[in-house]
Amino acid sequence: MTRLRAAPSSEPPTPESMLQKASLARTPLSRAKYARRGLSHRGTLDRTTRTMLLRQLYLSHMEGRRFAEALLIAEQMLEGAVMPDVARQDAARACLGLGDRDRAIYHLRIASRVSPAARRAFHLWTLGSVLFLTGHHRAAAGALARAARWGTTDKPLYRAQLWLARRAAGESVGGLASVRERLEEAPCGQGYGQFVLGSLAFAQRDDQDAERYLTAFVQRATGGRVALEVALAAEVAHARLLLRRLRARGRKSKAKRG
Repeated sequence: MTRLRAAPSSEPPTPESMLQKASLARTPLSRAKYARRGLSHRGTLDRTTRTMLLRQLYLSHMEGRRFAEALLIAEQMLEGAVMPDVARQDAARACLGLGDRDRAIYHLRIASRVSPAARRAFHLWTLGSVLFLTGHHRAAAGALARAARWGTTDKPLYRAQLWLARRAAGESVGGLASVRERLEEAPCGQGYGQFVLGSLAFAQRDDQDAERYLTAFVQRATGGRVALEVALAAEVAHARLLLRRLRARGRKSKAKRG
């Protein structure tokens, strides 16, 4: 009589398999579940895998708007000393969600110092953007000037924001048309670039294009991932302020013509 073989048992979950499932998860709850399973693995867990699992847990908290918990996880990521600039950037985003702009700036300053050269321009640009939107225009101009020096494909974006920061700081700046044209022609003129283009068009009193760019930016920034919406909350508020000013300017113009 032939004996039936038992079906092979399934492979036990590994931190790497849980990381893959967490990164592909469609909901914050699933992402957190798989990340925690990977982190609770009893075997050896190398620092890189641990940091990446923590980042998935961080993202689940951000998606759920649990910013205090997200900040705690980002601080745990820093302890692992793997991609410290990315962990600082994540900590800054959580701080922005909590409304703690000063602490976000603190993390971004460190991120720009400890990052590899390939990511330095990005961190300096993020720092400059936050400084600009908190009214620290001269400091913003300094950070954005450094971002422009380190930047490559996004250089037109950095230079355009540098123009806005210098103007807001009270400097006499020219070349607005040229700055705007270069950004409009560059790929970085899409997405976040629409916010900057809208601000430039507003400064030019090109109200039609300003409204078009700013409206498109607000719709994009508020219609996607929560982490992105949180990171861009100040930009969205500023864009909406400019849109209100545009409408007020339009009403005054009509009143004068009437």
